[in-house]
Formats: sequence, C-alpha cells, structure tokens
Amino acid sequence: MSANSPKWDQSCDVLVVGSGAGAMTAALRAHDLGLQTLVVEKSDRFGGTSAISGGGIWVPCNHRIAAVGGQDSAEEAIRYIRAVTHGEIDDGRIEAYVEHGHRAIEYLEQHSRVRFEAQEAYSDYYPEVDGGKPGYRSMDPLPFDARELGEDFQRLREPSPATLMMGRMTMTMKEARVLLCRGPGWVGLTLKVIWRYWRDLGWRLHSRRDRFLTLGNALIAALRCSLTDRQVPLTLNCRLERLIEENGRVVGAELVHDGCILRVQTRRGVVLGAGGFERNQVMRAQYHPQPSRSDWSATPPYNTGDAIRAGQALGATTALMDHSWWAPTTHVEGEEKQRPLFVERALPGCIMVNSAGQRFVNEAAPYTDIVYAMYENNREGATSVPCWLIFDADFRRKYPCGALLPGYAMPDSRLPKHLHSYFHKADSLGELASKIGIDASGLLRTLDRFNSMAEAGKDQDFKKGDSLFDRYYGDPTVQPNPCLAPLVKAPFYAVKIDAGDIGTKGGLLTDVHARVLRDDNTPIAGLYAIGNTAASMMGRTYPGAGSTIGPAMVFGFRAAEHIHAAGTEGVGVNSIAKQANGLSL
Repeated sequence: MSANSPKWDQSCDVLVVGSGAGAMTAALRAHDLGLQTLVVEKSDRFGGTSAISGGGIWVPCNHRIAAVGGQDSAEEAIRYIRAVTHGEIDDGRIEAYVEHGHRAIEYLEQHSRVRFEAQEAYSDYYPEVDGGKPGYRSMDPLPFDARELGEDFQRLREPSPATLMMGRMTMTMKEARVLLCRGPGWVGLTLKVIWRYWRDLGWRLHSRRDRFLTLGNALIAALRCSLTDRQVPLTLNCRLERLIEENGRVVGAELVHDGCILRVQTRRGVVLGAGGFERNQVMRAQYHPQPSRSDWSATPPYNTGDAIRAGQALGATTALMDHSWWAPTTHVEGEEKQRPLFVERALPGCIMVNSAGQRFVNEAAPYTDIVYAMYENNREGATSVPCWLIFDADFRRKYPCGALLPGYAMPDSRLPKHLHSYFHKADSLGELASKIGIDASGLLRTLDRFNSMAEAGKDQDFKKGDSLFDRYYGDPTVQPNPCLAPLVKAPFYAVKIDAGDIGTKGGLLTDVHARVLRDDNTPIAGLYAIGNTAASMMGRTYPGAGSTIGPAMVFGFRAAEHIHAAGTEGVGVNSIAKQANGLSL
C-alpha cells in the first residue's frame, strides 16, 4: 500500500455492487471459483430492478430448447441480433453472449437453486427478421417457495403490483397470458390462482404477500438462497460513494453504510451491477430526449447512476446514454413507481393517439418501439409525449388496463378512490376529447377509419396484429385478428401514457469480458460493469423478452471468470489479513 493509500476497513477478492440478477450471478460464480466475495446493496431491499421484473432471460441456443421441440443455432442467433441492432454492435460482445449464454445458464441450473424453462410460444420481438424464432429463446424462472428464504423474505424487494392478480396474488408468465387475454381455461385458472393464495391460510393471518414466488421474485430468491448456501454476505443500506484507483488499477471502493464511511480493498476486482440512471433527473436532462422525467420510470427509486458516475470519474467511456429500455407507463396515485403497459396495448378494442387525435404507432409493437415512436412523432400541434390510450365499454368490461381490473371483476362503481384520477370517462368521443384536451374532430376521423379496418381484421396503417409477436397477447376469441376490434360502445375511456422505461440502457462501455473501457479502448484494470450499469450489447433495440436480465447474468458470469483467470497479476501485496467472513457490519 502506498503512502497515499487510504486506510482500509475491510478487504476481499471481489466486491460486487448491486444485488440484481446479474450482480448475484457474478458473486455466485466468483465464490465458486474460490474468490472471497462481498455483495453490497444501496437500498434496504435486495433484488434491484430484477426483483420487480418478469424475471425472464433471452438466451439463444439454451439447453431447454430441445425439450419444447425447438431448434436454434449460434449462426441464426448472431444474424438475428446483428439485424435488429442494425450492425451497430461490432465489438465481439454479440458473439460472446451467444457463445457463453447457454453455458452460464446451464452452470446455474447445475450448481445453484436457479431453474428455468424455455417458452415455446413466446416469440422473439421481431420473429420475421432473418434468424428470428417463434419461441424458445426466452426462458422464465420456475416458481420458488419463499419459505426457503427464511427471514430474508422480508428483505426481498416486493413484486410490482402490475404483475399481481388483484394486487396481491402471484402468477407465472404463462398464467398471466391466459388470464389477461382470456385464453382457453381462464376462468378455471382464475380459481386456481385464488385457491393457491388462500390455502396458505397460516401465512395469510400475518401478511397479504404471496409466498408462491414467480417472475423476478422467484429468480432473485433462488439466487439469494444460493448465495446464502455459500455464506456469501450481502449488506443492505450500503451505497457506493467512489472507486479507489492506484497506478491505473481499481484497488477498492469507498462505501457509505448506514451513514458511515467504509473503505473496502479489493485484491482482484470490482463488479458494478447497480442499475442505470433512470431515477436521476439531472442525468436524464443531460442525456435523454426531451421531455424526460425520472418519475415516469417503472423502476425502484434507487437507480440514480451512482456506479456509472463512479466509473466516469476514473475516465471510463460511455455509450447509448440517450437510450433506455423504453416502455409506456401510467401513473397510479400513491405508488412509488409508474406501471408499464406490456399487454393491454395488444388487446382488441383500443388505440393510442396524440394530441391531434391521430394514431401514430402499432399499439401491439414491442414496448421499447412504442416510446421511440412517441418521441419521433412528438411535434407542435400533435404532441405524443404524453399520448393517450383510448378504449370503449366492451374493452373496459373484458380486459385489464394498467391499474384497472376488468370491469366484470371491478366495475367503475367499485373502484377505490385513488383510481378515480387514473382514467377519464365520457359518454361520447367528443366529450372524452374535450376532457383530455385533444382534437375531437381528429379523434372521430381516426376512429371512423380504425373501426372499418378492425371490422375487416386488417390494420392498413400500422399493421397491428400482423406479427406473431403482436398476436401473442391478443384475444384468441376475437377473429379474424385477435388484436383488432372496433371502438363503438359508450362510455369511452382514456388513460394518459408517459414516455417511461424499465431502466436505462446507456452506461459504461465494456468489452467481451465485461471490463470497463477508457476512451482509448483500453480496459481499466480491476473494474467490470454489467446490467444497466454497462452500455447494452443489444444496441438501441430489444431482441426478445429477457434481453435485459439475460446479458446482465451472462456478463456477470463472464466477469467473475475473467477476474479469476487474470489471477493476481498487477495487484499489490495485501498487507491486511484475508477476512474469511467478509464484511463485519
């Protein structure tokens, strides 16, 4: 340690900043490679954005594909990703992801409690593109029993209300599709989910929270239990303040734990997996298209770009800072984050319009494309940031919409008070247009044209329902197009749509080993970044469900392997004895 080095409070081989799926995967693999690993989390709950997500991962050539009757190849996957990213990512990360993705997930299934199943019917987001698939590459975590977590269950970040039936009952992705789209057997499945929840009667006396964990909660719980099995410590309320560098190498970090400064020396490396900057209004104003607001995000309020700024302070370069994993979101009074609209837009009987009352996008398109279209079409006299989702009484009765349960389950007269401001309602389209401040004549012309196309089952303007992906969330009982139905029955409804996100995708630029790069493309020794802390290898687009968490986990896995392979080369002699039990906080 040099004369100018700080006095270390703790030391370890690998410090992992963040507790999402990517961070936990990095910690698990690092431990299994014999590296003493510490995990720190900024908030008082673990799991990050992964915990509130669908928990799916998009992994080409995964080992579960054959079991559901599919086929895949590395060549097809690489062609597909290159096509949808328009050739913008040409630094080897695409090839590295395809090569190592299936290996990382297979390792987790063999050496941890994590389990996945491939989704044979969930297509890539652009299945018609060369190399695209009608299913198989997206994998969902299997349900997990919260009792396995013990007291840690209380520290697991709660799932998003948008993923719960009636605001409390968990569902798998397959179940959610049937219930939301009124697929075959949806009534019986509703009763099954209700029974599953209420049969846990002893727990119901203590909490309304469901112990049958699904989606992101299931994935994070399985990873956390796997780390607990290995006695890898995870410390909450521990924020990254800055990285400590000596002679061009990251040798530690300064943390703030419960208000106290803690300096941790890292003998081998730091892995930054602390999310993006979507909750930092200053950074949004600096980098994002405008208007842009941090409270439009559907993520927890802790993703403020701490790790990205810490890397920038050491000269790290960034990329894609003007992009996010965009998603249209809606505001619910009293909730800490907005609700993304993933499914509702594809259902028949709704349209999205700008302030001129005009459609401007295929409502069933992948959610990131919706927000791109909102910004691309935002102009004076026809603003689309925000825009409006318009639907009629039939849609309201049959389908959910954001915070609104279907009318058959909860009619307007029974809605809780906090939802009264969630939507606008009127007996005529003209009156509705007046209430929300859009052009009434434009809306009437739009619906005249849309309704005629819906009757014929062909959207000649935006091709809603043409793609296999569109139809995944359509209503199978509506023909000839499960995504189209006319809006004719009063009353009519409108819900305001913001240009939201489920995380930023711009961050520290990394290489195929997840090493953080400087402007001259050389790596910063000892520093790695994954997940939304790193610039996405998916470029501006979103190839399929799980394209956020999949790369976070795979490159977390790769970072741990590179740290191990690099050995102690270039690391100064540690004068502090190795502390086997990690942080003593």
